[in-house]
Amino acid sequence: MTKPRVICHMLTSIDGKVTGDFLSDPAVADAVEEYYRINREFAADAYACGRITMEGSFTGGWYLDLSRYEPTNFRECGLAMDCVVDDLSGFYAIAFDPKGRLGWKSRLIEDADPGYGGAQIIEVITEQVDPRYLTYLEELQIPYIFAGETEIDVEEALMKLNDYLGIRSILLEGGSVLDGAFQRAGVIDELSLVSVPIVADKDDKPLFWDSVQENYRRIEAVPLAGGALWLRYQKP
Repeated sequence: MTKPRVICHMLTSIDGKVTGDFLSDPAVADAVEEYYRINREFAADAYACGRITMEGSFTGGWYLDLSRYEPTNFRECGLAMDCVVDDLSGFYAIAFDPKGRLGWKSRLIEDADPGYGGAQIIEVITEQVDPRYLTYLEELQIPYIFAGETEIDVEEALMKLNDYLGIRSILLEGGSVLDGAFQRAGVIDELSLVSVPIVADKDDKPLFWDSVQENYRRIEAVPLAGGALWLRYQKP
């Protein structure tokens, strides 16, 4: 399989959690800024997040009313056809959104951080999507690709992102469920973990949800501001 290089870039607590109130603790503010700096320095072709992370970071949880859209009839014809628009930016925000729930208001991410802002949104969906959502994406000129019937097929998605859009490198940035899906598929080439000196709550989510055993080797450990540590690992 020809796929992009995948770097899982995450900010974690000492005990390996990636969600929770600890992320907004003043004690980790400097480390958060370091995390974003490293994101920019990677200069990847794309970053990828799951639906919940995209909602929290970019859409604010806004849901659109699909009642005014006519459905695309992909189920009637038995074909799940991908849609790639013209005039793409070359820098992409890949939303893994199995049922097509994210409410976008523009085809580009709006964010002051150049590591995120201006990225062309791409929706990765399954055949569980409401056909009207496809009409909505086409209206906004947001590309979409199908990868799986009921659950995202990570390998198929990566192959299409490479073949259709020429994406060679992706920063995988959560959440826990999406990171776990990539880890189980065995497609993560590098771990880039900004570990902060704080223990998270017991209910916070781990780096990989439902993971499998997999070996890595450390390639770098760099002290950062605020007592954080940037840990980099690659597959042997």
